[in-house]
Amino acid sequence: MRELIGRRSNSAGVWRETALRWLKFNLVGGLGIAVQLAVLLGLKDGFHLNYLLATALAVETAVVHNFLWHERYTWADRVQPSWSKSLPRLLRFNLATGGVSIAGNLALMKLMVGLGHVNYLIANGVAIALCSLLNFLVGEEWVFEREAKNKRSTLAAPPK
Repeated sequence: MRELIGRRSNSAGVWRETALRWLKFNLVGGLGIAVQLAVLLGLKDGFHLNYLLATALAVETAVVHNFLWHERYTWADRVQPSWSKSLPRLLRFNLATGGVSIAGNLALMKLMVGLGHVNYLIANGVAIALCSLLNFLVGEEWVFEREAKNKRSTLAAPPK
């Protein structure tokens, strides 16, 4: 019985931790949206770049911005920022989250703006929201996974 209660308590703690991290992720994401939209607006209207090129550059700017905040705020309990550990993590974040964001944003922008003639800023907001959940899961399970989990899987004996 104690084991069952302990398991439920642990489950509630994990759920609470994940919910808090999801809120932090969305706070950082909100700042990232502002960065992305500002860069998109500047590149498209200020420098008159094609909306797809401007979108790709704006997404990459937001990805780097978000990584810095996620490492120091959202997943600060899991990682210690250092050049030797942060650079490989930035590469993973950029490949995974950046890949999801850029591919998702470009495809959705082409669909909504190119085919549907939706305003490019509104379409970009929709694209960001649709890519958000997948990006959280990638960050949670791969980019910012617990270091103890990494060591355990590295040191674990191969299955027989």
